[in-house]
Amino acid sequence: MELWDAYDRNFKKIEGITLIRGEESSIPKGIYHMVVLILVRHVDGQYLLMRRSPGKAYPLYWEATAGGSVLQGESAIEGALRELREETGIIADSLEEKERFVKDETHSAYYAFVCITSCDKESVILQEGETCDYKWADKEEILAMGDDELLAQTMRKYVIRSRSEERFSRNAETD
Repeated sequence: MELWDAYDRNFKKIEGITLIRGEESSIPKGIYHMVVLILVRHVDGQYLLMRRSPGKAYPLYWEATAGGSVLQGESAIEGALRELREETGIIADSLEEKERFVKDETHSAYYAFVCITSCDKESVILQEGETCDYKWADKEEILAMGDDELLAQTMRKYVIRSRSEERFSRNAETD
């Protein structure tokens, strides 16, 4: 059983409330669980894309981020470092926070990070049941991917903004 801390829409932890994975539909309005997204950029400018396993929602789509739910007791940065290590095998020295946003429909409070790494590109480790392939891609390749290939088209905006070192905007979903 995976347990989560509860947060308000301002990313402030709500003491005394524990949320349980799989019971998201019972989370009251105005309460959120924390989710992290980590865009991985190699020092050579390429981005890590992970392919979702066949048994997952959106099977075989490429994702431009590692990530997932932050566990009870973890900070956003601790959860992001754990998710990055679990899903890619990459051990980051640091992450740069780029954005925070809330999705009311999924009761999720998101932190978006960028990891710039000099790791051996062949050392990526796939997480069984989560991912089935990976590749390194440049900005142009990611921008050319269609809706039937790349999960979450907002990832394109992250790539554009990350590449130019601009801050993610809170309007990433709507601009």
